[in-house]
Amino acid sequence: MSPEPLVKVENLRKWFPVSKGLFRKAKDFIHAVDGVSFEIFPGRSLGLVGESGCGKTTTGKLLVRLLEPTEGQILFHLKEEDEAALEDVHHINGFVDAASLKGKALHRFRRNVQMIFQDPYESMNPRLTIYDIVAEPLTVQNIGTVAEREERVAELLALVGLTPPESFLFRFPHELSGGQRQRVAIARALIINPSFVVADEPTSMLDVSVRTGVMQLMQDLAAQFNISYLYITHDLAVARYMCDHIAVMYLGKIVEMAETEELLHNPQHPYTKALLSAVPIPDPTYKREVIEIRGAVSTPINPPPRCRFYNRCPIAKEGICDVQDHPPLEDKGGEHYVACYLV
Repeated sequence: MSPEPLVKVENLRKWFPVSKGLFRKAKDFIHAVDGVSFEIFPGRSLGLVGESGCGKTTTGKLLVRLLEPTEGQILFHLKEEDEAALEDVHHINGFVDAASLKGKALHRFRRNVQMIFQDPYESMNPRLTIYDIVAEPLTVQNIGTVAEREERVAELLALVGLTPPESFLFRFPHELSGGQRQRVAIARALIINPSFVVADEPTSMLDVSVRTGVMQLMQDLAAQFNISYLYITHDLAVARYMCDHIAVMYLGKIVEMAETEELLHNPQHPYTKALLSAVPIPDPTYKREVIEIRGAVSTPINPPPRCRFYNRCPIAKEGICDVQDHPPLEDKGGEHYVACYLV
């Protein structure tokens, strides 16, 4: 493992205004991402798990700058040629701060990062052919001649298992199956050879029979091209298959983060324990403790400063959890980070 991370996120926030008038500022905000920090090393993958609405997809969009952060730093080690092209932008300890990039600098930065979206049909223009869809990043970045782009597209289609590529180049998305469309989305993401890819539940819309094939393809390509993933999912089994580390997110905060097997075999935060207790086990004789959490997810609009999980936590204590700010993410030993005062 490289001693330097590829991606370093520090105190990242994204607040969405709920309502504002013509002549007044918004007073209410949805705290979609609220003080998130983590690192991803070259060639490694971090799984971001949690229930719907916890801020996973917003975090991914912030990292590829589809959204502009409210606060915080998104630090990247870019490819050498892109580092050289961005010498005049703000650097922090050798990292480029993607949160501050604009205009041409942001355009150049996107050679290093790409995103695979959840729905492979909605993320493609139905009026474009597969060739046009996959070649679009090359066109936008002005990379290569027309002949070189055609060769590169055919090469990527073959790599993702769409063979012979000539039979797919001039089809349209509606002529492909869901699994084939997601392979096209993977080819489009990798066409400009990025070092970092955000994968937003890329298999959740696929039939169970093709999910494993797509996940194995993503792993093989990551090893071949030394790609790092932020893999967003609500499925802990998928995160275990795909990721080296897992971060558990709840209501805009990361509440636990550790190496994958360590987190799954030794969960410490009560929310992580509840998630794991809900995973079905194909053994009717196996008995395990069911962690009961009360109520529903709290509103993300102007949440109180205390622990986000307080209202639902089975171990919460008055005088500790309700009067202090949300607990910081602390190393409890062996790089196992937990945000809880009682662990």
